[in-house]
Amino acid sequence: MWHDMMTVGIPIAEKVIRTALVYVVVLALFRISGKRGLANLNTFDMAVVFLLSNVVQNAVIGPDDSLLGGVIGAVTLVLLNAAMNRWLALDERVGRVLEGTPTTVVEDGEFDRRAALRLSLRRAELENAVRMQKGDKLSDVASASLEPSGQLVIVLKPTESNATRGDIARVEDRLAAIEALLRSRGPG
Repeated sequence: MWHDMMTVGIPIAEKVIRTALVYVVVLALFRISGKRGLANLNTFDMAVVFLLSNVVQNAVIGPDDSLLGGVIGAVTLVLLNAAMNRWLALDERVGRVLEGTPTTVVEDGEFDRRAALRLSLRRAELENAVRMQKGDKLSDVASASLEPSGQLVIVLKPTESNATRGDIARVEDRLAAIEALLRSRGPG
């Protein structure tokens, strides 16, 4: 029993190469599928992720189903991912190539249908994000862009933004000054 669990059915180098190649192909597929791919997984996206893991399983493990072979594949994936994340952190150009750049979907309240279509971003999703930012409608938006991470960044027009604590503090200071001025003038 222990022997079967610990005996790797294929050469370790082959296992590492198989895992690395599948990792690169899956990264390329997600890059091609766009920014939205991992940010807002819907039911269909989740089905694809689960099925994809099953589809590539044999390509990663090959004819080896030993415990040690699985550990080697897992360690390879984790190390590749850690190395890739460090590389992206060190070199912005690599990040732009592998992850992409932000895409503007709203500019001065105008919805860019072509950009949204390219990103598979529905208008209703964008409108919901505007409401989450305390806006009422797309025309309240100065700009909105979808980041490579899949995060939707929305900047409301200054006239539509909520007051900040600093704004309130300035109003309170002005009111206090007006009250002091009125008190100094006395009654009448």
